[in-house]
Amino acid sequence: MSIRHPIISVTGSSGAGTSTVKHTFDQIFRREGVKPATIEGDAFHRFNRKDMKAELHRHAEENNNTFSHFSIEANRLKDLEETFRAYGETGTGRTRHYVHTHQEAEQHGVDVGHFTEWEDLDPDSDLLFYEGLHGAVKTEDINIAGHADLKIGVVPVINLEWIQKIHRDKAARGYSTEDVADTILRRMHSYVNVICPQFTQTDINFQRVPVVDTSNPFIARWIPTPDESLVVIRFRDPRGIDFPYLISMIQGSWMSRANSIVIPGSKLDLAMQLILTPMIRRLVERARRAH
Repeated sequence: MSIRHPIISVTGSSGAGTSTVKHTFDQIFRREGVKPATIEGDAFHRFNRKDMKAELHRHAEENNNTFSHFSIEANRLKDLEETFRAYGETGTGRTRHYVHTHQEAEQHGVDVGHFTEWEDLDPDSDLLFYEGLHGAVKTEDINIAGHADLKIGVVPVINLEWIQKIHRDKAARGYSTEDVADTILRRMHSYVNVICPQFTQTDINFQRVPVVDTSNPFIARWIPTPDESLVVIRFRDPRGIDFPYLISMIQGSWMSRANSIVIPGSKLDLAMQLILTPMIRRLVERARRAH
């Protein structure tokens, strides 16, 4: 953690909705005049798309059907930890970009499924913002969580997460439902052992819960809408959280536990604005005073 160079980490698995949360952060940064240096979790995958397919094939031949992008060994997490550490100490570090689409390929001049070259983060930033799969990992020899000043978990209930992933991967990446189902099964071991433990490290978790039937996510024709959902917001440390104020500002909300508030799904952006804006403001003001 760093007073002079704060780090915010948003963590969630594939299909969790971290991109939507990133949009809310972008709004807050713009309104508050905060200049972030941004890291995408995909930048720290160990393999490009072609090499990852080869690795998957090699592991399958060795009867290991649990290797995936969620796996520790499929990512450069020591490098990610070093980037967090370097930014906290110096206000800069290294990152790159993984090219997902043809539009991004044209923008970066790199083929789809490959990485751009490593480059330094902007040294004139107010904070570092990470969004990806591994932003709160803590193991015996890796402690990414320990370097982040504010850790946010985005955690839909698992059937909803699968529905969102299936629809996204079919629409944006051309996969079939069967392809996505195979990926989900392959990732399950690391989902349990790598992804889920991070949500005990996060400061705030946003968990969307549908109130419609999602019993079979593999045949769902639509993603449940915000109006068909509730969001449970859990604070690891509720001290200093003004729950009466939040309940008065967010119509239809209530407290379910001493550290948790439940809101209508359509109020998620408002809730995030109300909760996160003062936290971000405090981090940035503290950093600016320290310079």
